[in-house]
Amino acid sequence: MTIALPAAVERYLRADASADEDRFSTCFAADAEVRDEARTIQGLPAIKAWKRESRRKYQYVVDPLACTQEGDAVLLTARVAGNFPGSPVELTYAFVVRDDLIASLEIR
Repeated sequence: MTIALPAAVERYLRADASADEDRFSTCFAADAEVRDEARTIQGLPAIKAWKRESRRKYQYVVDPLACTQEGDAVLLTARVAGNFPGSPVELTYAFVVRDDLIASLEIR
């Protein structure tokens, strides 16, 4: 099954799968904000560091299952498997996309 994804979300997933943190510059706004694991990460340098640490800690893979979009809001449901308790889990990635860049992301 193929899932239609907004360009910024597709770039995010490709960057995440590649483990090349510099690729996140092509999908996040410079002042973007991420909320994950009860933390708020602000700005592109901090987001890159968060991704680096998450990848090192969890060694995860993301498998998109469904995506809906309403205006700037994009909800992506994905199966995430990795080195963490309860793996695999289904998570919701709540993106806000503006000017073809991710302005905010909440992972829940």
